[in-house]
Parts: sequence; structure tokens; C-alpha cells
Amino acid sequence: MFIVHVAVHVKPDCVEAFKTASLANARASLQEPGVARFDIVQQQDDPTRFVFVEVYRDDAAAVAHKLTTHYPVWRDAVASMMAESRTSVKFNNVHPGEQGWK
Repeated sequence: MFIVHVAVHVKPDCVEAFKTASLANARASLQEPGVARFDIVQQQDDPTRFVFVEVYRDDAAAVAHKLTTHYPVWRDAVASMMAESRTSVKFNNVHPGEQGWK
């Protein structure tokens, strides 16, 4: 599995619009065969901060995700909502093992 945590900081007046656009992207992402999970979490003490937890079946699925029709729509829609550039950290799964992901 190939797991990416994407940290996003949005402008305070853009939180709801960001959530709407991101939920549409997450729902579409879950339809991709290489996506095992696509979670979005919002920080409790700072609602302008989010983390996307993207779980891909392999590296190729992560590349394919960026080639979908919905990804650039999301990317372009939220670009002006960012308070700063988003960052990402890539992980390999430890638990559950490969068979433990739906």
C-alpha cells in the first residue's frame, strides 16, 4: 500500500467551500480501483486545517489518481482557498497488512 497524508491550511472564509469541493473529490476518488481509502479530517482546535489520508493500492494508483478528470477540477477549485501551500508525507503500511484493506 502507498499512503499519503496531505496537510492543508485554508483561508478562514473558505472552510465550507473547501469542504464541499473536497468531499466531491473524495467521493469520486473512492470510485477509482486503486484507491482503498480517501479520508478527510479537520483539526479540532483550528478548523482551517485539514489532513487528507489517501490510501492507494500501489504507487501506480497514486499516479493514476492525478490523471482522473475529478482531481484537476478539485485542485483548480481549491487553489485560491489555500492559506499556504499544501504539504504531503508518504508512508508504507505496517498494520493492517496488504490483505487488511478493503
